[in-house]
Amino acid sequence: MTSWIRWQDSLWPSPGDGRAPRRPWGGRIERSLPYALLALSTALSLLLSGNDPAVTLKLAGIAAAWLLVSFTLVPARWAGHPVVVAVSFTGLVAIAAVLEAHDTVFLIFMIAGFFDAMRLRPAPLALAGVFVVSALINTLPNGGPIQAFAEQPALWLVVTLVQTAAIGGGGLVSAAMARQHAERKRVLDELAAAQEENAGLQRQLLDQAREAGVLDERQRLSQEIHDTLAQGFTGIITQLEAAAEANGDPAEWQRHVGTAMALARENLTAARRSVRALGPQPLAGATLPDALDEVSRLWGERTGVEVRFTTTGTARALHPEIEATLLRITQEALANVEKHAAATIVGLTLSYMADQVTIDVRDDGRGFDPGVVVSSGEGGFGVPGMRARVARLAGTLHLESEPGGGTAVSANLPAIALEARP
Repeated sequence: MTSWIRWQDSLWPSPGDGRAPRRPWGGRIERSLPYALLALSTALSLLLSGNDPAVTLKLAGIAAAWLLVSFTLVPARWAGHPVVVAVSFTGLVAIAAVLEAHDTVFLIFMIAGFFDAMRLRPAPLALAGVFVVSALINTLPNGGPIQAFAEQPALWLVVTLVQTAAIGGGGLVSAAMARQHAERKRVLDELAAAQEENAGLQRQLLDQAREAGVLDERQRLSQEIHDTLAQGFTGIITQLEAAAEANGDPAEWQRHVGTAMALARENLTAARRSVRALGPQPLAGATLPDALDEVSRLWGERTGVEVRFTTTGTARALHPEIEATLLRITQEALANVEKHAAATIVGLTLSYMADQVTIDVRDDGRGFDPGVVVSSGEGGFGVPGMRARVARLAGTLHLESEPGGGTAVSANLPAIALEARP
């Protein structure tokens, strides 16, 4: 409950604290996004569907008029009022639902409802709004919420809850970043006031520190989201797709849905932990070899790929940042194997040396041409993220692969002992 209160306070400050209400997604993007989504949906409907163009344009005009009256032209002093926001959200979702019922392509416009829902307060009402939008987006093409939930209640409930948790978790992480940034700014401003005699130089140093701190925080948060939430949701979607294909086999369907629900719970726990500490949960109360063994075992059970984990050298406690980086690189490498390699065996080796520690992940999958991937820009966030992690700790990352020859990822970091300073 404390997390929700802090989230609400960070997004919508109380009238007495001297700050104007803020929106989670402010600025030009927030003001123009609903119109852009509506224009895109309308254009695709006119080009691709066989519906009456006059009806489509009339409904789109009503939607544009509602956005103009309830969103764009609302005076700034009323824009954050709970009643105004609730009315704006309700009308937007109702019109978007009519449009989506008219033509499924308007689910693109319905996405604007997620952003509008995040303006609702208190925070539980925002989550309820996200849940409603998610339910409509996913079920209107299948006969509507009533019919979809009546036919397959467990499947649609899991899909809607997962989507709600993903967007709500993103809001929590965004709020945490805003609080940390505000606290950093407060401390830096106090330091500037105490050193007025050197104001010019001090302002320059403060600006540099602020910019560096915000950039570093954004990078850490984006990597944490990628390493936990994104990978978790990929697994959930995979299980739900498998459940949909196994609709005729109740036992197999139940197994996939159960696995998806378990992944959703794990992902929600990871999101909460990310807000609190941004630390990898498998290392909590466990050594690095034990954590890697557990992660690889669970991954192998979920994917059906055989994992052979070994440790060489004398295991010892390392600095938490070193161990966390090795764990995250392992998770990312395994995620890439699952998504791209079609492997049957994965070899995972943790090597302790005198002044270095190395993690090697090898698979017998389809492989790829690293040069082609890099030149075409298809590398995704995974490999650049791993390189950034090891570079920050003065380490190196090596990637070897060839079509049909599998892939090997090796990360080498300095073996900084636990008692040493980073």
